[in-house]
Amino acid sequence: MIDLWTWTTPNGRKVSILLEELGLPYRAHAVDITQREQFDPAFLAVSPNNKIPAIRDNETGIALMESGAILVYLAEQNGRFLPEDLEGRHRTLEWLMWQMGGIGPILGQAHHFLHFNPGKAPYAEERFHGEAQRLYGVLDRRLGETAYLAGDYGIADMATWPWVSRFEWQRIDLNDYPNVKRWYQEIAARPAVQRGYHCPKEVNAIPQP
Repeated sequence: MIDLWTWTTPNGRKVSILLEELGLPYRAHAVDITQREQFDPAFLAVSPNNKIPAIRDNETGIALMESGAILVYLAEQNGRFLPEDLEGRHRTLEWLMWQMGGIGPILGQAHHFLHFNPGKAPYAEERFHGEAQRLYGVLDRRLGETAYLAGDYGIADMATWPWVSRFEWQRIDLNDYPNVKRWYQEIAARPAVQRGYHCPKEVNAIPQP
């Protein structure tokens, strides 16, 4: 049994999607970040950086924070969604790191300035919208070469897809990125993704372009 501390954010959804894809039993504990529950001492015991998601694997006793580390751990433990061959493994890690270092931070800032605080910082809006468009261009070119980010469907896709699911917050039209649109809709149709998206509660239907 896996204990998962999470909320309805892209980072949280990464892990619940993987858990659903793996078919692992887990308990989801809602950490309402709008109520500052991430600063609760009990949560800090498993996530010292007071960020969701975090897990505890009750079989191994290992507790982890940081979504990328959790994805790699679960994939390795279960032998799925992270290839064992040298190139496949590192191609997956390459695109996972791209998400962790680019898509996540940049689109997170786009949400802040474009969705939650529009009109307050024109320079920041232009900066992060422009960078979001650049990253979508990178993603679209990659998905024009291969069906999924690292060839086969894996944790790099599961890490990136939840951020793309907020394309409206980023003022992105997926019709401008046909390869991303195809990939996005294929993943959105997966039953495990649909279940993971609505963890720990349903907020809205999966957005469609």
